[in-house]
Amino acid sequence: MQMGRGRTSRMRRRKVFRSSESRGVNESYKSEFIELKKWLKDRKFEDPNLTPAHFPGTGRGLMSKTSLQVGQMIVSLPESCLLTTDTVIRSYLGTYVTKWKPPPSPLLALCSFLVSEKHAGDQSPWKPYLETLPKTYTCPVCLERKVVNLLPRPLRAKAQEQRAHVQEFFTSSRDFFFSLQPLFSEAVESIFTYSAFLWAWCTVNTRAVYLRHRQLGCFSAEPDTCALAPYLDLLNHSPDVQVKAAFNEQTRCYEIIAASSCRKHEEVFICYGPHDNHRLLLEYGFVSARNPHACVYVSRDVLVKYLPSTDKQMNKKIAILKDHGFIENLTFGWDGPSWRLLTALKLLCLEAGEFTCWKKVLLGEIISDTNEKTSLDITRKICCYFIEESNAMLQKDEEVALVNQLTLVETLWIEELKILQACAAILSNLQTTFT
Repeated sequence: MQMGRGRTSRMRRRKVFRSSESRGVNESYKSEFIELKKWLKDRKFEDPNLTPAHFPGTGRGLMSKTSLQVGQMIVSLPESCLLTTDTVIRSYLGTYVTKWKPPPSPLLALCSFLVSEKHAGDQSPWKPYLETLPKTYTCPVCLERKVVNLLPRPLRAKAQEQRAHVQEFFTSSRDFFFSLQPLFSEAVESIFTYSAFLWAWCTVNTRAVYLRHRQLGCFSAEPDTCALAPYLDLLNHSPDVQVKAAFNEQTRCYEIIAASSCRKHEEVFICYGPHDNHRLLLEYGFVSARNPHACVYVSRDVLVKYLPSTDKQMNKKIAILKDHGFIENLTFGWDGPSWRLLTALKLLCLEAGEFTCWKKVLLGEIISDTNEKTSLDITRKICCYFIEESNAMLQKDEEVALVNQLTLVETLWIEELKILQACAAILSNLQTTFT
């Protein structure tokens, strides 16, 4: 996306980043981290291995003080430091949660507690942790609508669903918020605003670790599996690292153990899971460069875009693909078009006399050279279509005021363009076998 001279300046910054050192700048001297460490020490946690730092590319994270070896404990955070539904039940909100009918969800309890504690300001015992949390988030639910409209279509649809879900969640929870009025001197509607609720929802959604709790009767049947882990949640994601992370029932600590080594003064990462960039942006608000799990999704309308409209069996073919689960998750990846995408197109490209062989196609059998060549041609056309779309999106003029949000979206398009260019080269080589 072009934003006046904004894109040029961003490209210049990327060049500076590539030539600069990747070592982070220690931030342990900052007041919010000094207070956080005091707060953690009071709860029996001190960390000899890591320190807060700012890194080019990933921003705020944790840096190793010493070399970390495979099997070494990176972090062991005591249960007393975790913010869970147990924390909420033991707090001033506990009575209101346990009496509310129908039972609130664990997520609503956590979000309500976060909003209440943030409103409490200096009076909150959780203030040292709250001060280290982001003031704003970059999940699509937080982006301007005009920015969401610039996302790739499959992600745009999911982003719109996410926004509708959060808005409905907030609306359906307002009666519960009103029940909390005795706790506050101000009107609850001025405290539990949509923006405050959205911040709390994003905090839980982007930063919580998995921790299964016993199912309490005061909560709805939704799984109670989220815990906020102060300090530990400063660890950024990398798809290339391996760690073991879980709550240790014996030590009553949430532990992260290195499954790969890390040198002194390097950023220490964890892996949120084998997620593609659409999932990372939707759930966590960032895009991972050179993500091996990244892909470009092919929607149904694009799938049939270059197929002949005269094919009388097209509806039957689409129905077969749908019945056998071949209409979703069709992708281009770093290693070329996915087997699912190629298989779907091979079936769609079956000639009238070959249609009875559709089961063989789904089993991976080759039907004819003509079918192989035609499906590859269509695949290449779809790939080229996406390349043109990506280039067009990167040339759009947009408002400089939204530069941070637009840079995020631009990064996603750039990563997808790289994947598509790699696929185009692979498809070109494959096509030579039929010429």
